[in-house]
Amino acid sequence: MSATQEIKFGTDGWRAVIGDTFTFKNVKICSQGIAQWINNDLKPIDGRKAICIGFDTRFMSRDFAHLVACVIVANGIEVILSDSPLPTPALSYAVPSHKCVAGIMITASHNPHQFNGIKIKTWQGGGASRDITDKVEGYLFKTEVKIVDFDKAKIDGEIKVINLKTKYLQFMKNYIDLKKIKPTKFKVIMDAMHGSGNGLIGEILKGTNTRLSLMRSEINPYFDGKKPEPIVEMLDGILARVKKEKFDLGLVLDGDADRIAAVAAGGEFLHPQKILGLLILHLARNRGRTGGVVKTICGTTLIDNIAKKLNLKLYETPVGFKYISDLMVTQRIIAGGEEAGGLGFQDYIPERDGTLAGLLLLEMMVYQKKNIKKIIDEMEKEFGRYYYLRADVKLTPGVSVDLNKFKALDTLLGKKVVGMKDFDGVKLICADESWLMFRPSGTEPLVRAYAEAKSLTRSKQLIKYGEALLLGK
Repeated sequence: MSATQEIKFGTDGWRAVIGDTFTFKNVKICSQGIAQWINNDLKPIDGRKAICIGFDTRFMSRDFAHLVACVIVANGIEVILSDSPLPTPALSYAVPSHKCVAGIMITASHNPHQFNGIKIKTWQGGGASRDITDKVEGYLFKTEVKIVDFDKAKIDGEIKVINLKTKYLQFMKNYIDLKKIKPTKFKVIMDAMHGSGNGLIGEILKGTNTRLSLMRSEINPYFDGKKPEPIVEMLDGILARVKKEKFDLGLVLDGDADRIAAVAAGGEFLHPQKILGLLILHLARNRGRTGGVVKTICGTTLIDNIAKKLNLKLYETPVGFKYISDLMVTQRIIAGGEEAGGLGFQDYIPERDGTLAGLLLLEMMVYQKKNIKKIIDEMEKEFGRYYYLRADVKLTPGVSVDLNKFKALDTLLGKKVVGMKDFDGVKLICADESWLMFRPSGTEPLVRAYAEAKSLTRSKQLIKYGEALLLGK
């Protein structure tokens, strides 16, 4: 593999194994490419070009952030650097609030502990589009890497090290109805998965009567040997605690706190697809928000039903929050979300935010004076209950799957295929609203199979069938 191929941006940044391809050398090369993009393609804001740089709790993230800062400054660009690990949304919020032209976040999000990565943020705080990352890749290896000494640049004021959480926390306190939340006594637990969103929700809810408990809030770059991903397979601990200790709501953040999952009373895992439905209803009905809603191609049919009944315009995008982010810039969007738990909201930066999503779930319970389990039951009674499953299929190294061959399928386990979408992967839709989809991951060497149906049995059958098709069985 050439050095150029080693630095490749996927659906949400460049991610690679630390010490393998995510090395000091490659990080410097990537940083030089970003610096050239900033200098050649971006206009100054208020007469200056500055960027914000943040980092998460992963192994050596702070060191990589310092290295990036040294390269960026060497190219004549001012740097505002976080003084401590922070969530990706906090870094994203800092970019426009500090009038920066872009942002860089050192994180590999939900990937295993061996990985680290770089995310690029636009001046609005959203994720970088493919056009931007293509430009950055095009600048790689075009000029020699420039670099300065970190301590000297800090003394000279070229690198400003500050707390980038302050403005973010203040925004959160203003966005959420803390006055309404304050007297209520819901019992909430949050699992930070050892990531960078560890204690922020506690700071936001300080002074309220919410009985908040935290778990896995200490820094552990090994992440208990698991991926810091909010999927049910990684959440035995919080599922058991919510049930045993009778919490009204459990919240889970991924490694860099831009994604969420939740647990309802009794220990029931609440898929992010249902969270999106709940929060659309909360913002539209309880808080009077108007506009459109966004889901990705692999999103649940539940959102279609909600949008139709509430007379909200529905947008459907490829997988990747940057596509939702683009719509949030150009359209009036109440909420948008992806199946993996990235949710964004109106009157905020065009960015997903797990902490804000969790706080809005709590706010919804306060508005409706019910725990989240009761609210879910009411939603599914009104809009339908769907069973959504995903399987990650690892293929034999060097073997690829031609997804186009699945387009010829005219039935799925006895049900006629009545629709097909292929603008990102291949999605086959049956007459009974069940569907099966295949899509290569943009960040990992695998193919994802998705299925949804009105019965759990059919959904399981579809996902098993999809896995067999991918493996050629």
